[in-house]
Amino acid sequence: MIGGFGEIGKIPELRKRILFTIGMLAVYRLGVFVSTPGIDVEALRRIFGQGDGTLFGLINLFSGGALEHFSIFTLGITPYISVSIIMQVLAPTIPALEALKKEGEAGRRILTRYTRWGTIALALFQGYAIASGLEGQGLVRVPGWTFRISTMLTLTAGTAFIMWLGEQITEKGIGNGASIIIFTGIVARMPEVLLSTVALARTGEVSPLAVLFVIGFSLITVGAIVFVERSYRKIPIQYPRRMVGKNIAQAQTQYLPLKVNMAGVIPPIFASALMVVPLTIASFSASRTLQDWAEYLQHGTLTYTLVFLALIVLFSYFYTAIIFNPEEVAENLKKNGGFIPTVRPGKQTADYFYSVLNRLALWGAVYIAIICLLPEYVYMALGTAGFARVFGGTAVLIAVGVTLDTAAQIESHIVARNYESFMSRSSKVRGGLGSMSYTRSRLLRR
Repeated sequence: MIGGFGEIGKIPELRKRILFTIGMLAVYRLGVFVSTPGIDVEALRRIFGQGDGTLFGLINLFSGGALEHFSIFTLGITPYISVSIIMQVLAPTIPALEALKKEGEAGRRILTRYTRWGTIALALFQGYAIASGLEGQGLVRVPGWTFRISTMLTLTAGTAFIMWLGEQITEKGIGNGASIIIFTGIVARMPEVLLSTVALARTGEVSPLAVLFVIGFSLITVGAIVFVERSYRKIPIQYPRRMVGKNIAQAQTQYLPLKVNMAGVIPPIFASALMVVPLTIASFSASRTLQDWAEYLQHGTLTYTLVFLALIVLFSYFYTAIIFNPEEVAENLKKNGGFIPTVRPGKQTADYFYSVLNRLALWGAVYIAIICLLPEYVYMALGTAGFARVFGGTAVLIAVGVTLDTAAQIESHIVARNYESFMSRSSKVRGGLGSMSYTRSRLLRR
């Protein structure tokens, strides 16, 4: 990197963006500890250790422990993320949404408005489900519709505020606001879990060697994630000699980089959400049949592993197909005169992209499955189940991915600043040389 991250303090705009992001995240973390009225919070915390395999456990992970305190930010940014992904999935299949995507900024504003409305609707539904579930568990001091409605409105208002925070961070801060908020919620719990694991080693409940091993294994996991997330499949694109305006562009070869894991963290998030739905329904149901079936999907069973793997592969292929359209890319290359060596433009280029994407989706799914499953099983086998809840593969994959994306944005600001400084110095040098040439010409005429 040019100049390194030490230049952050020298760039006023970047420094202002980072401080703004930190301030918004501080407001978010303060709201996590403001509890919603009407709940026996202490009783909720006592039973929460039994809810890690349900939807509550997943929401609590992504909200940084907000559900455990039953705060006003209990739902976190999860409804907004879910609706945003649903909009991306529906856009290619609904002509009206596809047309809005092609309208530029005006269409984007309309899609953003639809996403906000969908977020509010989903938050109201989730708020009602959580309120009803807590009533069924006997954690409500005064149950009834008054509690349900007040909880729905409170949690929905908290989600709307977090959604606004995320948009402000994206616009005025650094990084993607929604991703930064999820990242903050996950990372905020890591020190507490790490200290509790060390405390288990001191009391003798867990071997000190086991604690050292899980810490070392987590560092290796982070290194593996960084390596794969920065890995690309470069496809050579050759452009012949052609006219560009009034100039002739020489023949050149460029590369189209395709990430090994093109689907990112979407497959594990979707797979985890689907896996906990039957467990959550069974936990609130009195049906013995549902509870028996739910036992086959308990975390750690063979059935859970197989179904989770199948969902990861399914969502990896599905989301890769959404974010990259081979036919559209092949058509654009053909219009601009570009082609892949030994591959004819048009349909054969699109088929070539399809074959590459199929292989990348497969290897990406294998990578995600290993990262999400192997660390958790290793941690639980060593008796550090609490460590696995926060330092498991899904959480670490999200945290590392957001860190890399944010670092890339910071680097782009630094590079842009150095480029502008270089251009301004070049202009001054050219201006100085021009004045020297003018002076010399006048002296020669004399």
